[in-house]
Amino acid sequence: MRAALAPGVRLLRALPRDSRYRGLTLVLTFLSYTSYHLSRKPISIVKSQLHPNCSTLGPNPHNDSNSTTWCSWAPFDGDNYKELFGALDNAFLVAYAIGMFISGIFGERLPLRYYLSGGMVLSGLFTSLFGLGYFWDIHVLWYFIIVQVCNGLVQTTGWPAVVACVGNWFGKGKRGLIMGIWNSHTSVGNILGSLIAGAWVSSAWGLSFVVPGIIITTVGIICFFFLVEYPEDVDCSPPLHHTVYDEDPGGVTTSEKDPEAVTSNEGPLSLSGQSSVDHHSNSPKEPAEEPEAISFLGALRIPGVVEFSLCLLFAKLVSYTFLYWLPLYIVNVAHFGAKEAGDLSTLFDVGGILGGILAGLISDYTGGRATTCCVMLVVAAPMLFLYNHVGQNGIGTSIAMLIICGALVNGPYALITTAVSADLGTHESLKGNAKALSTVTAIIDGTGSVGAALGPLLAGLISPTGWNNVFYMLIAADVLACLLLARVVVKEARGWCGHMARQRG
Repeated sequence: MRAALAPGVRLLRALPRDSRYRGLTLVLTFLSYTSYHLSRKPISIVKSQLHPNCSTLGPNPHNDSNSTTWCSWAPFDGDNYKELFGALDNAFLVAYAIGMFISGIFGERLPLRYYLSGGMVLSGLFTSLFGLGYFWDIHVLWYFIIVQVCNGLVQTTGWPAVVACVGNWFGKGKRGLIMGIWNSHTSVGNILGSLIAGAWVSSAWGLSFVVPGIIITTVGIICFFFLVEYPEDVDCSPPLHHTVYDEDPGGVTTSEKDPEAVTSNEGPLSLSGQSSVDHHSNSPKEPAEEPEAISFLGALRIPGVVEFSLCLLFAKLVSYTFLYWLPLYIVNVAHFGAKEAGDLSTLFDVGGILGGILAGLISDYTGGRATTCCVMLVVAAPMLFLYNHVGQNGIGTSIAMLIICGALVNGPYALITTAVSADLGTHESLKGNAKALSTVTAIIDGTGSVGAALGPLLAGLISPTGWNNVFYMLIAADVLACLLLARVVVKEARGWCGHMARQRG
């Protein structure tokens, strides 16, 4: 007697073909970037173990070094350990920022599947090499610096590739909500990275890097075998990137600006559900007929790219300072152990998940990406001040403040790096040229990565003068990020006023 078809298989068969492939793309890119962030997180957890307070462990059994640093891992056993930690962070982040501007250009010209999976395998290699320094008993600073630089460069393959893939499959209509949920991979990766690194941080901190390295390599291999870059590759319909009543991120209504652009996208879908990129011919597109990839300067000329890039610089400065320094802050201020501090720091990323989804939902409903970011940044500034002054008064207060700060800090960061990047990469001024998505994403995230490099560096330099000064720096960065979006917010407000006037007329 034959069993009935499995419920999961029946569900898959009931879904349209396009939905199945879109779901597969979302899941694979989600897992990919989750593993990227999972492999970046261990350094922030392991810092407190590289330079612990050895006096709490009892007397030095070897009697050949200072009693408060005998258990520290050289070369991080000196009084300048915070500066050395800052150097490690910046080795990765500066390389990442520089590499990101180049990465988008390569991403437009190479197959995304090869580019993404190859970068993940190399990321796994360099992440593991950092951890192998523990097992090989390496105490040379330059070894760790070089590994961090190499890892920063190869990790730039991730973001332009995954955003380009998702942008190729999803149109603008619900992009904010979909990408807000999808962008939780950043926080999920940070949470998993913290938990995995915390499992071995006190016993064998090298495994805190080796295990994430193995995970990202495995996911990279899976992507190589299953990722589909374009809907056309599997005879699915491409999404509509613009509709008649769309507004671009600069707040300018796109209705009737380019009727041909709307017609050429809508026509084939409404008639047959199939895509025809060249509306002059129904024949399949030949590789030679593909539009040329946009230049770096051409991407900068897209309205809104410069404003959102500079805003992200300061927003990411705040986010990455928390990413790399929050566990150490909790250890120093709240006096938790390394594992407990790592676990508590994951609540900031839980808030980041909620903030990314909320920002996407609000921006889809209002059509105001910049306004949504600006409001969250304005509210984030006083919340950071409150967390620093009252956040450690009790475990309940600390949990609540971490979640709220995580939502307000990471909400704008998530929205700009996902929905806004995809909107600008498929802007109507490109006349349907999809070859700009990876370059625009790389420019925005690359500029943001400059801030990501500056934040931990400044935190390392400022923290010896007191944690209060670090938080003042973060608050100032939030305010600057908000001010840089002022022009775009004004455009969005004018667009809303014009739309309301037309409705009344």
